[in-house]
Amino acid sequence: MWIANNWKDYEVLDCSNGEKLERWGDYILVRPDPQVIWDTPKILKGWKKMNGHYHRSSRGGGEWEFFNLPEQWTINYKSLTFNLKPFSFKHTGLFPEQATNWDWFSDLISKEKAKRGNDNPVKVLNLFAYTGGATLAAAAAGANVTHVDASKGMVNWAKENAVSSSLKDAPIRWLVDDCVKFVEREIRRGNKYDAIIMDPPSYGRGPKGEIWKIEDSIHSFVKLCTQILSDKPLFFLINSYTTGLAPSVLTYMIEIEVSKKFDGHVEAQEIGLPVSSNGLVLPCGASGRWSR
Repeated sequence: MWIANNWKDYEVLDCSNGEKLERWGDYILVRPDPQVIWDTPKILKGWKKMNGHYHRSSRGGGEWEFFNLPEQWTINYKSLTFNLKPFSFKHTGLFPEQATNWDWFSDLISKEKAKRGNDNPVKVLNLFAYTGGATLAAAAAGANVTHVDASKGMVNWAKENAVSSSLKDAPIRWLVDDCVKFVEREIRRGNKYDAIIMDPPSYGRGPKGEIWKIEDSIHSFVKLCTQILSDKPLFFLINSYTTGLAPSVLTYMIEIEVSKKFDGHVEAQEIGLPVSSNGLVLPCGASGRWSR
């Protein structure tokens, strides 16, 4: 398992009975988590003195209950600063477990940039890019990044994070677009990228109502994306929060589509966050990585 254990401003304090108790900077939140199937005693005082609690509804969805929580605040990860604000369906605008992937590809980018110099930048494409955690990590490591998400609101939020992270003038291209249609156009244009990051939703809709279901669409999309990789790509990363896409499934798919074409090395693992109260690790999905 790959563990995001370098956070200072975030931690999972405890988890029990379908919920996790988290510290986001100075504030404590309680949010539902389907992986937490155990019912252990809720001893920590944060369970009773939280700043925000997302309550699931038996009819689906749910709502936030706030106790002394600002509308927006920031936390840091290394040189990056993220603006947080609780919004629909329990989210805060950040998936902290992804920091383990940020560290992995940031190292690859910085080493490749040192070899290439400034005249031949590392070009990274971030698809389903959300609020830009991976975009900012790649840009901070020295890459030129194309950030694509179907939600204008999420792209604007990512831009705010770039400003907060002192990356306002970094070479980032911000695009509101359907990811599949964007890749199809890039193939026709002949544009190439040295690395691709994708964090697809289990289910989603594009700006014009295009439907995305990960189990039906991910393999054909990965195959499509290999057509816009450069001749000697640096890495390819897929994240999955869908339990049906186990690490072994990600490995198989990346092997037959990316490794078959470019050789290199494939590895896939669960990703997770350490739990402070007991030293165990909370699983948070899986990632598949290919590198040259």
